[in-house]
Amino acid sequence: MKKLMVYSHDTFGLGNIRRMLSICKYLIDSIPDLSILIVSGSPMVHTFRIPQRLDYIKLPCLRRTEREGYSVKYLGTDMAETMRLRSELILSAVTHFRPDLLLVDKKPFGVKKELKGVLNYLKIHLPETKQVLLLRDILDSPEATIKVWKQNRYQEAIRLFYDLVLVVGSSEVFDPRKEYRMPPSVSGKVQLCGYIRREAGLAGRDAVRKELQLTDERLVLVTPGGGEDGYRLVKAYLSALERLPTGLNIRSLIICGPEMPEIQRKQLFQAAAGGPSVQMTEFTNDLMSYMEAADVVLSMAGYNTVCEILSLQKRAIVVPRVHPVKEQLLRAERMARLGLLRTIHPDRLTPQSLAQGLLEELDLQGTGPVPRFPLEMNALPQIRERIMRLLSEAESDESADRPVYRRDRRGPAQAGDHVQPISIL
Repeated sequence: MKKLMVYSHDTFGLGNIRRMLSICKYLIDSIPDLSILIVSGSPMVHTFRIPQRLDYIKLPCLRRTEREGYSVKYLGTDMAETMRLRSELILSAVTHFRPDLLLVDKKPFGVKKELKGVLNYLKIHLPETKQVLLLRDILDSPEATIKVWKQNRYQEAIRLFYDLVLVVGSSEVFDPRKEYRMPPSVSGKVQLCGYIRREAGLAGRDAVRKELQLTDERLVLVTPGGGEDGYRLVKAYLSALERLPTGLNIRSLIICGPEMPEIQRKQLFQAAAGGPSVQMTEFTNDLMSYMEAADVVLSMAGYNTVCEILSLQKRAIVVPRVHPVKEQLLRAERMARLGLLRTIHPDRLTPQSLAQGLLEELDLQGTGPVPRFPLEMNALPQIRERIMRLLSEAESDESADRPVYRRDRRGPAQAGDHVQPISIL
């Protein structure tokens, strides 16, 4: 059985863990002799359907406070103590699970360099283990990303430790090799795989509309992702409904997100209760079914939500998050220029601007499919192909008689074992 370990730090929202789980599910479904262990700090990982041959270890949660700042979310322990605990849990998982391939999400050294022990251990004791970095299409603005990568020496980390960098995006939208000025030693390891095409939901359009008791009404789906910073978007939408013409014959389904603060969620539920045409719920693990049933989608511009919109070719209005990073803003602006969606900058988000955008999208709805720029949406098969190739190489490396680096047969690291550090760390 081949073994893949996935690191997903996930300190904010649902984006990282949803993306990694979709990749893992595709790999499990298409590689019969593969088992996957996810190590994640997501507070929501337990809410997702976990297939056979996949399991997870839950790390203590962190909260993102600024672009590269973090705090402890739940435990009440200090940051240094919590990071030691996370680092030791990750290292223990690696030494016991002994993966053939480590797939790291976004940060080459992990949050606050918590992967440094793992990278050193693999380099010395499990050199045949392949290491892959997965990046979404856009991390942040080029200026900010170049600065952060230089400060954290991410270019050196990729050069020294990683066999491959997979980007789930398209150069037609954003080419990180050029935008982030990657040197040849790094850009040569980067492969753009296209965007992730989301699989269909559990229920069809007709079944969902029947569940929602819709007849000829048009459905607007509002989804601010995890919801931690989605209050303003939902509030603006509820106010925008009051400015729409009477007789418009629309219904609204608002999925406010499980991480929205309770006081904000209660306020929105109370505001929505006054309108019979509005239904609100906290969370669904089958968003694709509800999006398929919708005529127009209102959302933020997170990677996963945008991929769902593109996969279903839905008319959409996106209001990107602009702090603490510019990732969503860049994605929304680039895709709006390609005619893939409509965007409203949060500084210009008002009930009036949102009502106007809704009216225009509803007028267009039913006039034919959204004009499609031919974006590559084949990321999952591309990732599978590259991981299978690396797993085959790992198997060959392990069976070869290699005098310099041999897989350490002593078993898992024990307390007090000496692991020679790599100088960059």
